[in-house]
Amino acid sequence: MSAIRILIVDDHDCVCAGLRTLLSGVPTVDVVGEARNVSMALAETRRLKPDLILLDIRLGTESGFDVCRQVRELPWKTRVLFLTSSADDAVVLESMSAGADGYIVKDVGSANLIRAIETVAAGQFVLDPAVTQSVIGRVKGLDAASGPGRFDSLSPQERRILGLVAKGQTNKEIANVMGLSDKTVKNYLSKVLEKLQLSRRSEAAAFFVQHSKTE
Repeated sequence: MSAIRILIVDDHDCVCAGLRTLLSGVPTVDVVGEARNVSMALAETRRLKPDLILLDIRLGTESGFDVCRQVRELPWKTRVLFLTSSADDAVVLESMSAGADGYIVKDVGSANLIRAIETVAAGQFVLDPAVTQSVIGRVKGLDAASGPGRFDSLSPQERRILGLVAKGQTNKEIANVMGLSDKTVKNYLSKVLEKLQLSRRSEAAAFFVQHSKTE
């Protein structure tokens, strides 16, 4: 298996240097470039075509959300993992709405960061444990809810799977929690995306975080 080609995007030299040093010793990862602002990040993405961008939200006076949205419009697949200092629900929501494949807070341990990179590169969605507690609360709230709302088109089982996706769990983890096979979870998730007219796990997670606040 070839190494995951990574572009680091952060406006702080010391952060980039630290990440490069950390990841240089990981055989599954290859840091192919760095960028400090939006225009440089997009130029380097087009030039290098990395597998994954490790992206900060605050890029001086600019926003990493702009990078994420424009990367989503490129004709090839480059995954985006936000690595930032904020655990605010609204910021997490905006990152998912922008199409991010994952969201990790900067105080994450090195082993967990590497695991998140590998998970996102494999096509799964990752959400930092620091921001999942409110999501867990919404999962429980939706399980107990019986009134009408935005989730009417989903069955109770589909709602629960959607909540676990928003929590950042993989299909295998969801299968273990719910006592289902990986294939069954995949089929449920496909139905959820179809019903909600969405195409990605990150969009489903964003839908859950946003709309569960109004239920």
